[in-house]
Amino acid sequence: MSTSSRAATPSSSTDEADVSRRRSVVDRLRSAIISGELTPGERLIEDAIAEQFGVSRVPVREALRQLESEGFVTSERYRGATVSSTSTRDTVELMQVRRGLEMLAARQAAEQRGGPFADALASVVERGREAGRLHQVDRLPPLIMEFHELVAKASGNHQLQQMLQRVLQRIAWGFELDIEDRIDSYWADHSAIATAILSGSPIQAGYLMDEHILKDEVLYRRKMGDI
Repeated sequence: MSTSSRAATPSSSTDEADVSRRRSVVDRLRSAIISGELTPGERLIEDAIAEQFGVSRVPVREALRQLESEGFVTSERYRGATVSSTSTRDTVELMQVRRGLEMLAARQAAEQRGGPFADALASVVERGREAGRLHQVDRLPPLIMEFHELVAKASGNHQLQQMLQRVLQRIAWGFELDIEDRIDSYWADHSAIATAILSGSPIQAGYLMDEHILKDEVLYRRKMGDI
């Protein structure tokens, strides 16, 4: 092994550890907000959170920024970060917007039979099903995001793609809700949607996508005690 390769390894390990710590803080804070353990308007003090989770303030600060981008946290000058008072409503509204956009993307993608992204769509479905069979849960959220991004790209509609990208970034955490219990249904849905797209069936593709996205909304509402 070369000197440069040996030198790169500790840095890589450190970066991975930093990402892991930030993800852990994000997941735990988000879960506490969704469950109601952290209530709307409650202050999120960096020092207290860092001490609670046994990390430095850096991953806490980064986690709060991410949660703010998702709508769970509000930051105000002089007051700092607090739990957003409208996060539940905003999330449901975003999911409803997502349904409409993804239905349109699936229909337009089917009109072109996936276009230049046909092979990539088939590939991500197979990789997702393989990860599910091997129970490699950590691989699944990025693959789910990749699938939905590919459908948007396959639509050939650049404005639609950009709008969906912004929405998906804000609710990507939803891909992790009860993921272990939904592995099979996730990829069965994705496979059916991809088949409809690749076979050139716009109405079926849109319908299947609508049903698929609705499951996420229903799951979130149930967790929040809304239904």
